[in-house]
Amino acid sequence: MEHEAQERLAVHRTIDFTTIGRWSGRPARIEIWWFLIDGCFIITGTPGKRDWYANVRADPSVIVHIGDDSYAGRAVPVVDEARRRAVFSHPDASWYETQTELDRLVSEAPMIEVTLDSTPDVASMIG
Repeated sequence: MEHEAQERLAVHRTIDFTTIGRWSGRPARIEIWWFLIDGCFIITGTPGKRDWYANVRADPSVIVHIGDDSYAGRAVPVVDEARRRAVFSHPDASWYETQTELDRLVSEAPMIEVTLDSTPDVASMIG
């Protein structure tokens, strides 16, 4: 995705996010925060089980909804410890450290990187 488009999307901190249910196979839509950190869209949370994370692990196909626009993409779990620490240490994600200590966030929190398709075909994912 071009840098200009990334910057335009990054101003929206709260998005709707659709994953494919790992058991049902049906779209599951939630509202969630995301961040543009070092040129990558990141979704994370506090430690604990999250259906959206389990869904992404089973099927990486996702849709990001911003206003009336929807973007198909793929989500990949972020497992590299140094990268996870860098995300949680970034000023944009500093709220998470008010919830629990950094080491616990790095080792236990769900985290994915979302790559949006340049020419989304959203209908094929949810049709």
